[in-house]
Amino acid sequence: MVGRGVTRVRAMTKNDSDVSRRWLLGALLAGVATPALAEAPLTSVRPVPRPAPGGALGAPAVLTKPAAASADDIILSARLGGQVAYLCVDPATGEMIDARDPDLGLPPASTAKSITTLYALDRLGGGHRFETRVLATGPVAGGLVQGDLILSGTGDPTLSTDMLAAMAATLSSKGVRGVTGRFLVDDGALPNLPLIDSEQPDYVGYNPAISGLNLNYNRVHFEWKRKGNGWSVAMDARSDRFVPPVQMAQVKVVNRDKPLFTFDQKGGIDSWTVAATALGNAGSRWLPVRQPGAYTGDVFRALAKAQGIDLPEPREMRGAPAGTMLVRQTSDELSTVIRSMLKYSTNLTAEVLGLSSSGADAGTLRESARRMSGWANAKFGRSGSFVDHSGLGPDSRVAPADMVAALASPGGAQLAGLMKPFKLRGLEGQPAKGAKEPDLTVQAKTGTLNFASGLVGFVLTPAGRRLAFAVYAADIPRRDALPLALREEPPGGSAWAARARVMESQLIERWSRLSA
Repeated sequence: MVGRGVTRVRAMTKNDSDVSRRWLLGALLAGVATPALAEAPLTSVRPVPRPAPGGALGAPAVLTKPAAASADDIILSARLGGQVAYLCVDPATGEMIDARDPDLGLPPASTAKSITTLYALDRLGGGHRFETRVLATGPVAGGLVQGDLILSGTGDPTLSTDMLAAMAATLSSKGVRGVTGRFLVDDGALPNLPLIDSEQPDYVGYNPAISGLNLNYNRVHFEWKRKGNGWSVAMDARSDRFVPPVQMAQVKVVNRDKPLFTFDQKGGIDSWTVAATALGNAGSRWLPVRQPGAYTGDVFRALAKAQGIDLPEPREMRGAPAGTMLVRQTSDELSTVIRSMLKYSTNLTAEVLGLSSSGADAGTLRESARRMSGWANAKFGRSGSFVDHSGLGPDSRVAPADMVAALASPGGAQLAGLMKPFKLRGLEGQPAKGAKEPDLTVQAKTGTLNFASGLVGFVLTPAGRRLAFAVYAADIPRRDALPLALREEPPGGSAWAARARVMESQLIERWSRLSA
């Protein structure tokens, strides 16, 4: 280490050369090719040219074309500390454009969703749809189901309150007004997991539970308003059209400074407390749900009541549901679900896709992720080590060469049409004013954890070359030193992530110049 924790920069090593030779051979054998990107060109940053060899310090460089900025200078100026690794190749020719520690495994963060995407498309197919159904174990007579009513899901990560409301309305249109038996909830199509990563704060909405029923990304809306010397609070499952109250989650304001939230489960209720000193006159936030089946059943019961259907309190069932289907709600096709997942980086969706692809017997996220790693190794010749499918867990490791092998494979080409455009960042967050910049089209997946950043995808250069790349940066000791209470918004975290994005943008432009 040199300076203030900055990784020592170095020239290309034998390992880099080995990767180049392996990449060229593998690309030629696989016939790697990717389709043209269709998005409009983006504007890139412009690196400062280095002095020409032999030129006086500070004198303008005399160049026949703009020079690519030094990778060492780009990385040092980012002041990230820790480690930086990347690989950029031209899949069509097998040429390695640039590399730095391409076999170094670092936390992939949400770029792991790129591998999850390919896994799900391969195992489930782009036309796959998730189903949520209402079943009856007996006929409908006199407005009553003669038996039990069952709400059953296959894991739809996009299920919303509006969709449940439409199901309740359809059930009402069939003349159902109640049941003689029970109201059962079946969420056993996927393992019932209380959260994604145990090392995250328990109140953050991006770390929800997972099951065969997932409503509103398994988040409940908590709202508070000042009332006299205290606050009125409410928990609901609001959507664009409906605000059904929730009974299975409760919150209480407690006169304390810390911790911000506490969580417990009592009698089947998700019980939260919140520190009074953290609340203003009014506000709201989404809290994670730890019992997604009970949550979905609770909300469906309230929506059914609004349609004149009287249901008893929901009860969880075990075993495969059987009965006559009364209502069916389907998700969009998987390719559409994936495009939204990559755009908004929804962790729940990634975990559902991964678990659904691995099979119900996977049991845990780690086992499901292990199966995904094995699939990637068989498919692309190498893989990272995953502990989940979203990249939220801090113990996943992916090397740039792992990711590029997937991106540049024949199957990886479909990612270009699913990833969102990435806007390159200048030194101040925007391109330099007045500078004529080359046109670059970048389709990529970002990834951000505390003091860990990743960017993977494709760049179409002004010369018409398509490059596949992966770049990772992480200060793992700094990340590991964070106490649990600071992991949602650590001091310096946002500034670190912003500098990482600038560095990634400058590296992309460097690769464009090197490939010209």
